[in-house]
Formats: sequence, structure tokens, C-alpha cells
Amino acid sequence: MSFNLKTTVQPDAELSPQQRKLNRLIDKIEQQQLELKQWQQAQEQIQQYTRQTLMPVYHELHTVLFQQLEQLWKHLHEAEFSKAEATQLDVKIQYLAAYLKDSQSLSGQQAQIVEDIYNYYQQHIEYTQARKNKKQSVEDIKLFFADDDASDQMASDDFEEWDTEQYSQVREQAKLKRQQEKLEQASKLAEQSLKTVYLKIAATIHPDREPDEAKKVEKTELLQRANEAYAAQDLFYLLKLQIQIEQNRGGSSKSLSAEQMKFYQLALDMQSQKLDDQIDEIIQLLSWNRKTWTGKVKITDLYKQVDADTSALKKQLKGEKERLKYMRKVSGVEMLMGNNVLRCFSPSPYGRGSG
Repeated sequence: MSFNLKTTVQPDAELSPQQRKLNRLIDKIEQQQLELKQWQQAQEQIQQYTRQTLMPVYHELHTVLFQQLEQLWKHLHEAEFSKAEATQLDVKIQYLAAYLKDSQSLSGQQAQIVEDIYNYYQQHIEYTQARKNKKQSVEDIKLFFADDDASDQMASDDFEEWDTEQYSQVREQAKLKRQQEKLEQASKLAEQSLKTVYLKIAATIHPDREPDEAKKVEKTELLQRANEAYAAQDLFYLLKLQIQIEQNRGGSSKSLSAEQMKFYQLALDMQSQKLDDQIDEIIQLLSWNRKTWTGKVKITDLYKQVDADTSALKKQLKGEKERLKYMRKVSGVEMLMGNNVLRCFSPSPYGRGSG
């Protein structure tokens, strides 16, 4: 059984502004449902295309970067370098280890080597920080005995530093908290609306209260559909049922009350937002950097992005292979450092753990 979710069967010219607004929202939701279905169908196809096109290049890049890590780590401990050169090597090795730490492209043995090197530098950082904190404690004691003016200036400087460096972080955290609270409230309200509509339908058409056998069968079918829609949390379909039932009871020309219009507007707004969130969730899963998009994202945009990233990764892979050739010898490493080529690369758009 199919029917349209409209407030009345009258032409738009005869509807109130509220009814026309509601009908436009209904049309929007139906379009969103179609769009969501298209994204759901395209999701696996895009992922499969990515696995076939981009991921082989991505895996090869990680293999080359691991070979670089091994070579530089070996040279660092076996060859003689100046303090400045050793520092350059440490920075590069630490960067490679951090980048490859969660890679799914390495073997178990390779992953263990990366983990050991990464932990080595983490321990070094912790040791250095501990020494810095100890030194800072001594300085704090000295400052405690400084004159009041110096103490006041220090407090002023501390406040200014907090204001410039941490105030924005506090504001961002507060903003995220408000957004989370808003989402939780919307989710709770959506659940209440879903239950309200369902209970009203069940109370109106319950088959046990219908003496006419033919109508009882019809109501049993409607209640079954309501049960299925409630289980699937499909508020839109439940509203279809409710409006159809109300129009059948009072005639197709019956107008909805102001209270009903307000409730349907709120319920449909939430349904529309839910569909937008579902679509956005799929796009977020398939699109690694939404900041690069301007306007509405299309399915074809993601295919183009995969192709562009594959091309960029191939270019990066070629450069890393060339650097690896020089890294096999100490003289080659020194040449790279002398020409400022032993630099940290830009991470790929798919992140370290893509597999």
C-alpha cells in the first residue's frame, strides 16, 4: 500500500503558509531518503575502487619508508656523525617511526622494529622532560624569593600566555560540549516523538477494538506496519500512517490543527536532520579531509579525489625511492643532509593506519 505524506489533497494555492512549508519539508525528506540510498549503494563501490587503485601504492610507500627507517637507524649507530648531523637523523628517524607505528602494511617483524624504535624515542623524550621539570623546580624556588614587582610581572606574563595560548582551546572545548549536549537533546526528543506517534497510532487503530471483521483485518495490517516502522525507528513512515489514518477518519479535505502542524513540523525537522547525519557519516567515512570540499559533496567527487591522491602518492613514492638509494651508504646520507633533502615528508591523506 503506497500513499503520499501530504497535509491535504488541496492544490498548493489553497493551503496555508504552514501547510505549504510542511509539504516542502516532506518533499525534502523524500529527496534525502533517495540520496541516502544512493550513497549507501555507492559506499562499497568507492571503497572497492580505493582498495584496487590507491591502496597498492600506499602499501608500497610504507614498505619504502620502513626500508629508509632501517637504513638510517643502522647508520646512526654504526657511523660517525657530527652532533648537528646526528640530530637531523634523530628527527627523521623519530618521524618515520611515529608515522609507521600504526601501519597495517608491515609484517609482524617489521612492526615490532618500528615499535622498538618509537619507544626508544618516547623514553628519551620523557627523560628529557623530567630533567627540564627538575630544572624548572629550581627556578621556581628562586623566583619565589624574588621581589614583589618581579612576582607581579611573572603573574601578568603567565596570565597573558594563558590568555593567548589556552583561551581559544577552552572556548573550543566549550563549543564542542554545547554541540554534544544539543545532539543528545535532539536524539532524546526524536525518541520521544517516535514513541508518541507510535502510541497514538496503536491507540487509534488497535484491531481488538474493531467489531467489523473487514476493518479489523485492515487495522491489523496497519498496526503491523506501524510495529515494523517503530522497530526500525522510521518516524517518517509512522507520520505517513498517522496522517493517512486521520484523513480516513475525517475525510481527505480535513485540515490539520495548529497543534498537529507544530508537532509534525518538529518531528519532520528531526527526521530531516537524522537523514543529513546519516549521509554525512557515509561521506566522512569515504572522505579523509572534508576541509578540501566546497559546497555539496557528490559521489563523483570522491572518485576524482581517489584518482588525485593516487597520483600524488605515486609521485611521493618515486621521490622516496630515490632518497632510499642514497640512504644505503653513509656518504649518500651525508649528501642528503648537506643538500637539505633529508626532510620529513607530508603524510598521505589516508593516515598511518589505513589498510
